[in-house]
Parts: sequence; structure tokens; C-alpha cells
Amino acid sequence: MAIQNYDTSAARIGKMAGEIIGHAMATEVLVTAVTNKDMPKNKSDTIIFRSWVPFGATSASPNKFFETTQTGLAAVDPTSVYVANHLTTEGVTPAADTITPRDVTVTLQQFMALYSLTDKDFDLYEDDVAEAMKEQTGQRMGLLRELVVYGKMKACTNKFFAGAGTGASATTVASRVLVAGVIQERHIAKVVKSLKANHGKAITKILSPSTNVGTRAVEAGYVCYVHTDAEFDIRALPGFIPVAQYGSRQPINEWELGTWNNVRFVLSPELQPYPGAGAGGTPGTAGAYDVYPFIFLSQDAFAAVKLRGQNAIDPIYLPPNQKDKNDPGGQRGYIGAKFWMQAEVLNQGWMAVLEANVTAI
Repeated sequence: MAIQNYDTSAARIGKMAGEIIGHAMATEVLVTAVTNKDMPKNKSDTIIFRSWVPFGATSASPNKFFETTQTGLAAVDPTSVYVANHLTTEGVTPAADTITPRDVTVTLQQFMALYSLTDKDFDLYEDDVAEAMKEQTGQRMGLLRELVVYGKMKACTNKFFAGAGTGASATTVASRVLVAGVIQERHIAKVVKSLKANHGKAITKILSPSTNVGTRAVEAGYVCYVHTDAEFDIRALPGFIPVAQYGSRQPINEWELGTWNNVRFVLSPELQPYPGAGAGGTPGTAGAYDVYPFIFLSQDAFAAVKLRGQNAIDPIYLPPNQKDKNDPGGQRGYIGAKFWMQAEVLNQGWMAVLEANVTAI
């Protein structure tokens, strides 16, 4: 186990240390458009999200109430079949139906970060290392929670892959290793078409236009999360509206970039791409393109579960100089935190992942 001692970090030259240089702050954005569930303490490590399969659908395909079928060369009209299944005969009670639950099980896992320092470092070092460790722990926990959610979101099975071409000529390809294009309006339209076909509901409320010059109404729609590297390509979409032109000035959070049609884009530097995973060379080599997941969400598509609330982090602070039988001299201290959480897709068809390149600038 590594332990911070007096010589781990060389002291700065000079009698006055000055201020420690600020460090990057982790960004948490993904939980702003998902179902956040607080797990009560001492209840269980597992929570089950239940929905009921609509009539005509199945547990495997819960968003399709009817499908077009083919009998020989003649197509069967699914809506006529659906209606016919509800016709009654005079004096005859129709057969009763049952309903089927569809459960998604989420099991909490524990995550932890821990720092250690010596009493000499605590008592004699020129900087307040313990305080710095506390700050680092909090920011590290925030990033960890974001990445737990990100990993689950990226695993969504409703995937699209951007190919070459621009505008109406933009193509899609079959897999990540073939990705060779940046996001285009046709890609977004294809994703939104899928969400709507699966009865995915819009998340955001309609923002009304204001009397301020240059502002426009922003319709309710879906939310897309992606890395900040994609900003150039999103801004280049024809008809893109930046947050500065929102009528009622109500962004989802400070990282919202703007909207295109019925999709609002939220960017974060923590949403890293798959390096060298696309086309342009052998995947995994320096010549291959990086592939960026664009994560689209509709209402109730995804859940994040945390013990005792969204911000429940159990801090660990055992300062040096506390003596016990394991450390009679009180020579070691520990600073860290732990928390219980997990995240999961609730409905694969209500979210989607578009994988694309970004323009090199």
C-alpha cells in the first residue's frame, strides 16, 4: 500500500509556499435527465424497476404493440388485426387477458477511494496535505459516479454508426470499426425516428420565446450527451440554436451547448471516446479514427440508484496521531470516501447511442 510520507512530494523552494495550483474539476452531467432513485438504508442491495408489457407487445420487444407481418406475398395490416382482436360478438363475453410484468434488476455496488499520510507529513510538511486530500477525494468521487453511469449508458444496445457523407447524403455503417464520419442531421433524424417508433417520450419542457431580440422558441425533445470535442461539429449543424438564443434562458445545466430540432446537446470533457477504434486505418492503431459515443435519452430510459440520496458519500477521515493497537504511535492517517450505487438501462428502445468521429481542428 502506498503511503504519503514527508519525502513523497519535494517541498517548493523558498520560505513562502504560496497557493497550491488549482486542479481540474470533474464534471457530472449524465444524471440530469435520468430517473434518480434513492435506496433507503438497511433495506436491500437490490432494487427492481417494474413496468407492464402493453397488449400486443412482448417482454423482449415492449415498445412494439403490433408488427407488420407477411402471409405469402400479401402484407397483413397490423392495425386491422389489432382492432379485430377487440371486436365483440353479441351476447358473448370475450376471453379475458392477463398482463405481464417486465422487470429490470439493479444491484448496488460499493466504490471507494483512500489516501494515507504519515504523522510527520501531517505535522511538519509546509502544505495542508490532509485538506488537499479531502478536496481530491470529493472530486474523485464525482468523476467515479459519472463514469459508472457513462459505462452503462455506452452499453445500450440500440446503436447507430456514422459513415461518410454530409447532409442528406450522410450514411450509416454496420459497426464501430467502420465509423468514418462526423455527426450529420441525417444521423440525428435516424436516431430520433427510432426513439419515436419505440414510443420514447420527450424529456424537456417547451421553452417559450421571449421578447428579447434574436431569441427563438425551443421545442420539447430528447437530450444528447457527448464529449466536448464534438462541439465544432454540433455547431456546424444547419439550424443549430445555441443556448444564448434560447427564449426563456433555461438550459438543462451549465454544460448545455444548444439544440438542433428536438435534441438538446449537453457536453462534458469526461465522456471520453474509444481511441483508435474507427476506420481510417487498422483499428487500435495511430491511423484509426477515435469514435465518440453520442448518447440520446428519452424519458424514463435510464436509472441511477444511490444509497441514501444522490449526494450520499460516506467520508473517511482518520487523522494521524490517533493511537490504537494497530498504530500505537498514531503514525498513520487515512482520508477517503465510499458510496453505494449502480445504474442501468430501463428500456433499450427509449435511448440510443450514435457513434461518430469528430472533426480534427
